[in-house]
Amino acid sequence: MHPFWNSVVKVLPTWLAPNLITFTGFMFLVLNFLILSFYDFDFYASAQGYSHVPSWVWVAAGLFNFLAYTLDGVDGKQARRTNSSTPLGELFDHGLDSWACVFFVCSVYSVFGRGESGVGVVTLYFLLWVVLFSFILSHWEKYNTGVLFLPWGYDLSQVTISVVYIVTAWVGVETWYLPFFWNIYYRDVFIVMILGCLFTVTLPMSLYNVLKAYRSKTLKHSSVYEAFLPFLSPLLLFILSSLWVALSPTDILQQQPRAFYLMVGTAFANVTCKLIVCQMSNTRCQPLNWLLLPMAALVLLILTGLLNQSETGVLYLWTGVVLLAHVHYGVSVVRPRTEHNEILT
Repeated sequence: MHPFWNSVVKVLPTWLAPNLITFTGFMFLVLNFLILSFYDFDFYASAQGYSHVPSWVWVAAGLFNFLAYTLDGVDGKQARRTNSSTPLGELFDHGLDSWACVFFVCSVYSVFGRGESGVGVVTLYFLLWVVLFSFILSHWEKYNTGVLFLPWGYDLSQVTISVVYIVTAWVGVETWYLPFFWNIYYRDVFIVMILGCLFTVTLPMSLYNVLKAYRSKTLKHSSVYEAFLPFLSPLLLFILSSLWVALSPTDILQQQPRAFYLMVGTAFANVTCKLIVCQMSNTRCQPLNWLLLPMAALVLLILTGLLNQSETGVLYLWTGVVLLAHVHYGVSVVRPRTEHNEILT
């Protein structure tokens, strides 16, 4: 896609700030999430017997997703073109990318939904974690090697997603009810693509690059504990959220999947952003994200049955807290550096 991005960046005005390009692309994904939340809040709209999402929404989703992907590809080129590349720009770009994971996963989920020929909410929960793990792998690699490898599987997935949205507008969601080949459904292809990108591209390349750095004695962290420390908070987040899913007295994931995915994805983005800050500043990754402490207490209260009657309300309240905490963290990190470097002026 680089030849295409090189052509696009040439038509952008030189006064257009790269960070504004990054933020605009991110907001296209958020807009997709919000529109589909309105028409398909509980992910049933694509199931048989339910009112489907209007065709124009899928057209808009395809265009917005492609615009987001394109802007994410040209922001760095614009920075180099205007000699405005900064560490803050890299942090802003990758920080928003970490948050974008949950928005595009939830939006794609609306294509297949929860119906008989769709994907179960628990399956999607684990697929979301596959995407999140794939993302943090690249930054774990840079934390240990100093080099960020971005697998081409991301480019393929984003173009495919955009095409799927447009095709859905043209042929309707009913097309996805039919088997793709024999008894293999399109949902199965969707699942295989996500797992395939992780196990055939992202994971092998990250492990190979870390091993290569180890053999060449350029690994930044010599002990196994320090090397794998960035995985501690994501692992604890996975354990806590999975315990909530598995032992919820009201089956919260079945009742409120969208809110739960948003909570998990935002908490993960907060963890990842702090890792990105550490890798860019060559500082030690903190083993525990503070959001995990109140979340652990909250999950404990839920599992003891003390919040049975208000679990949904608690989920929405906690999701709001996580959202506000993450936005506050982003502003507190970006604002002082923006004022210092006069990036937005």
